[in-house]
Amino acid sequence: MSLPPSGYAIRVLSALCIAFGVLIGPASAQVKDDLNVPGPISFDGQSYALAWSSHPSANYIKQEYLPKAQTVERYSEMLLVEFLKGDLKVADAVGAQMQKLNARKGTDPIVKMAVGKNDATGEMLLDFLMSDKDNNGDIVVEWNAYRYARVTNAKGEAGIGLFGVSRRAYGNDSAKTFLGALKTLRPAQIKLLAKATSPFAAR
Repeated sequence: MSLPPSGYAIRVLSALCIAFGVLIGPASAQVKDDLNVPGPISFDGQSYALAWSSHPSANYIKQEYLPKAQTVERYSEMLLVEFLKGDLKVADAVGAQMQKLNARKGTDPIVKMAVGKNDATGEMLLDFLMSDKDNNGDIVVEWNAYRYARVTNAKGEAGIGLFGVSRRAYGNDSAKTFLGALKTLRPAQIKLLAKATSPFAAR
């Protein structure tokens, strides 16, 4: 897989481990805007509202945004906004996610990834494909694109910010159709994500 022309130069990295992103969503939802990004967030002509949030540690916050009528347990489109306070470098955060994906390859043969860097801003963009099974044993295919940057949150704290887009398909037939459409969907979504205004931008 390769990134489309969008000002990003391909660069493969590996480093520390950090828990950005999961395949199967949380079992129960809670909603608390700890990042001062209440939503809705507009992306690709669609409105995404805050649907789930988590504060796994004192320094780490995750928030998920969905269109109407979708749920965190079974969605087709999602936006993610995450923040990890601290001095971690963008390359280390990206490398950690790649390390996790490489570890999946032994049990998930569909795993593919590509990463690029915007030298002008220091941002990096990682996109990847993976699969799993849901509670009914049906296949779940998921494609994600994560945009990483050094940011300052609403409290003035510095850290790594993630702005991501996630797409899923459920069941063999839908997964086959999804993978066929990904050739067109992927570069279009990456281009939009790379150019989108960051949720961490000054408000």
